[in-house]
Amino acid sequence: MSEATTASEDFSVFPISIPPLPSFPVKATHYLYLRRNSPRIPTPDDSRSLFVANIPCDSTEVHFRALFASLVGPGRFESITFEHDKKTAKPSHEPAQAIRLAAHKKRKRGDDESQNARDEAAAELPSTWTRQLYPSGSSAVAVLADEKSVELVLKAVKKLRKPKDYPVWGEGVNDKAPPLGSQWLKAHNKLSYPGNDEVQAIMDVYFTVFNRKEKEAQQLAKRLRNEPDEDGFVTVTRGGRAAPARRDEAEEAKQKMLEKQAKKKDEMTDFYRFQMREKRKAEQAEMLKRFEEDKRRVRAMKEKRGKFRPET
Repeated sequence: MSEATTASEDFSVFPISIPPLPSFPVKATHYLYLRRNSPRIPTPDDSRSLFVANIPCDSTEVHFRALFASLVGPGRFESITFEHDKKTAKPSHEPAQAIRLAAHKKRKRGDDESQNARDEAAAELPSTWTRQLYPSGSSAVAVLADEKSVELVLKAVKKLRKPKDYPVWGEGVNDKAPPLGSQWLKAHNKLSYPGNDEVQAIMDVYFTVFNRKEKEAQQLAKRLRNEPDEDGFVTVTRGGRAAPARRDEAEEAKQKMLEKQAKKKDEMTDFYRFQMREKRKAEQAEMLKRFEEDKRRVRAMKEKRGKFRPET
């Protein structure tokens, strides 16, 4: 990728050397763009974080650890979070009733939480890829050891002037990251067809977790039917196995009822002829009343001013 002609003042251009590959035996230069991380919602690690734009598509944490180690030495890099991984949200497998009552649940003990977390992890289907690839132009947030490490990285990047000084992408990674190419595709094909015993074990754990959450939701719904809220009122339920109605649903229903009543009232206004006749009479009486008030006000102003006598 060619270097931008006008780099932003906030970003530092970080050139890296891409070694030749069997599929593309040409040495290339890729440009990363670094700046201090300043998200809209601050976090405790912002002072020691770097926002990295235009990451290579085959990026891994191992690659960036080796890259920063070649730049400022080992021990400065801590972790990296790819923005594409944040956007890829996992689907929820909880029952609908459990999702609605999640805000009312009491916090469990640490042992129970850890056991439930292990069960939920075991209920997930295994990944079919040994290594994630990212779209071109993706970004990431790298967390370093301290704020001094951030300053050292930015200073070291500014000193990269000649191509021979550029860090080599993938140097020092060796076998720490899964390989790409044909081996990557073969592994994907193998992982896409797990054995029957493995799938059966995952489904057994999944339904065990599902039934446990559904039972907990039913018990919580039953408890909430007789438990007053902060205002002292008992939650009105829909009956049966359904969960109690939420407050926002009750407010929405009340608002709809008021709007319906107001609409009905507006429709019935001026519906009959005598209503229109009475309305015109009331408007005329109000106009005459205002006219008489204006006449009295003008008469009072004249009396207060007195008779005008011009000077001779």
